Amino acid sequence: MDKNVGGLDRTVRLVAGPVLVAVGVAAAAGYLDIGLAGTAGLAVTALLLVAGLIFLVTGTTQKCPANRVVGLDTYDGD
Repeated sequence: MDKNVGGLDRTVRLVAGPVLVAVGVAAAAGYLDIGLAGTAGLAVTALLLVAGLIFLVTGTTQKCPANRVVGLDTYDGD
C-alpha cells in the first residue's frame, strides 16, 4: 500500500493519538470519569484506546486503509 497520510492529516493523528490513548488509560485506571456508567463507560474507554492506537499507527506509517477506501490522499511525496 502506498503512503496516503501526510501534512496536517499526519500531524493531527500524531497529536490526537497519544491524547486519546492517555484519556483511555486514565479512564480505565479510574483516574478520569467519562460520565458513563457500566458497560457504556467501558465501551467508550475501549473505543478511545483503539482510536488512539489507530491514529498513532496510521500517522507513523503514513498509510491509512480508510483513506484509501474513500480515495483521500494527503501525502505530498516528501
